Amino acid sequence: MRKFITGSLFILIPAIILFTASCTAGSCFEETESYLKATFYVNATLAAPDSLTLYGLNNDSLIYNKTVNVQPALMPLNALTESSSFVIQVNGISDTIEFHYTSYSHLISKECGYTYYHQLDTLPRFTKHFIKDIYTGNKTITNLNVENIRIFY
Repeated sequence: MRKFITGSLFILIPAIILFTASCTAGSCFEETESYLKATFYVNATLAAPDSLTLYGLNNDSLIYNKTVNVQPALMPLNALTESSSFVIQVNGISDTIEFHYTSYSHLISKECGYTYYHQLDTLPRFTKHFIKDIYTGNKTITNLNVENIRIFY
C-alpha cells in the first residue's frame, strides 16, 4: 500500500505542476471594441451637446439616453452587415445618419484575441434637422481613440 501511495505522488505532483503552469491566464489591457467616434462642433468650436440620445435604427439598441456632455459619441458598427443607421437626437431634435463600410478582422494580441475594424466606403448620409454638416476625417475605424467624423450642428 505504501508503494502505491509513493508511486501515485510521483505522478500526481508533476501533473499538478504542469496543469497550473499551462493555465496561466494572460491579461488583456487593450481596448477590444471598435467604435466609430463622432465629435460634436458648433460652427468651428468643439461643443458637447446638452442632451444626446442615440440608438441604432432597426435594432432598438439604445446607446445614449439623454446623456449630457458626451464627447466623443461612440457608435458600434455591425460587422455582419455593410451599413449601419442611427437616430441621433441632440437637444430634442432628431436626425438619422447612415454609414456604409467594409469590415475586416484584426488580431489585437494573443491575450485579447480578434476584433473587427471597419473602413468607411462613402460619405455618411444624413438628414438635416439639426445637423448642418458632417466632416469625415479618419475613415478607418479601429479600437484606437481617434476621431472618425465631426458633426456640425
